[in-house]
Amino acid sequence: MPIITKITTQKNSPDRYNIYLDEKFAFGVDEEVLIRYHLVKGKELTEFDITQIQYEDEIRKALNAAINFLSYRMRSEDEIRQHLKKKEWDEPVIQAVLMKLVERKYVDDLEFAAAYVRTQVNGGKKGPLTIKQELKQKGIKELFIEKAMDEYSEEKQIEHAIQLGNKLASQNNNLSETFLKQKIEQFLMTKGFPFNIISVAIEEIEYEKDDDDEWNALQAQGDKAHRRYKKFTGFEYKQKMKQALYRKGFPIELIERYLNEHD
Repeated sequence: MPIITKITTQKNSPDRYNIYLDEKFAFGVDEEVLIRYHLVKGKELTEFDITQIQYEDEIRKALNAAINFLSYRMRSEDEIRQHLKKKEWDEPVIQAVLMKLVERKYVDDLEFAAAYVRTQVNGGKKGPLTIKQELKQKGIKELFIEKAMDEYSEEKQIEHAIQLGNKLASQNNNLSETFLKQKIEQFLMTKGFPFNIISVAIEEIEYEKDDDDEWNALQAQGDKAHRRYKKFTGFEYKQKMKQALYRKGFPIELIERYLNEHD
């Protein structure tokens, strides 16, 4: 059986050691592995010992890589798994690392999910459906997702939907009331708010216009349409203008008024 003839510290990694068997370099090991297997000069090693030591050292190196990955922010188990896969660690090594991380409470998917939801709620820019989908993409189990979503109350969802809707309304005051309402509803859907939240929020969002505001909005849209269809004349021009403005959600009586004033 080969015998350990020399042990030296690695120059660039003081917590790792080079093991020499029968005067030849054999492999490197982490300090923890060195201590666990009582690797000292003069110790004999079987082939099984060497295989086991190298496997344990692979786990240790992958564990260090995972802890470094965790040092920047919380991670889900699946994020760590994908990170280690990219580093080309074998699946048994990855699984052993994840078990150690869970045992040491370095990884907790439920707490990760809850913290993620709290962060998104504080940002106030996403609805619950979007947050759920993002957690699913991070490999979080459905049960944990549902528990974590308790951090996002319906009252808070409505509050955020109203804030986002009012902001969009203020940025689009040249749209008709009907078209603006549709735009707000569609926007909130893309942000991940469910219909029941949108239907409550829309009652509080300031999208409604008085007669002057609606008329001013129609004039702005009418001028744009005119530039697009000014090459047409007579009946054809009026029909195209009516169709364009009606699609924008303006009532027919206001469209007729605009066309009469600009005849």
